[in-house]
Amino acid sequence: MTIVRMDNVAIVVGDLDAAVAFFTDLGMELEGRAQIAGPWADLTVGLEGIRSEIAMMRTPDGHSKVELTRYHAPPAVGDGAGDPPNTLGLHRVMFAVDDIDATIERMRAHGAELLGEVAEYEGVYRLCYLRGPAGIVVALAEQTG
Repeated sequence: MTIVRMDNVAIVVGDLDAAVAFFTDLGMELEGRAQIAGPWADLTVGLEGIRSEIAMMRTPDGHSKVELTRYHAPPAVGDGAGDPPNTLGLHRVMFAVDDIDATIERMRAHGAELLGEVAEYEGVYRLCYLRGPAGIVVALAEQTG
């Protein structure tokens, strides 16, 4: 038995509308929103009394998805805002972009901050890390060569 595909990456956020706006402006498309609750959700996640709302975001090519989740109950813990890029656990989500400078400017309008600088890699890529809503680290890569 093998993996068929990677379906999505889930990210817990405090403000679902702000996260949807951030990822929409990044270039993803909102596939849909749903309320999640009930015994099946409790069993799947391993928490009791889950009430959450999700927004499924899809890349323009349709191959990758990010599930944004806002927990109403039980409430989310921590803020993730100050964790450095070398923190154990999910490190970051990377997206290929066609214009890294324009993308950074669009994301700054959503409060994103550049974690370092835009770096050149062997004349082939320009790369950077941004911190977005809920402390999410988003990497951007623009192919230049």
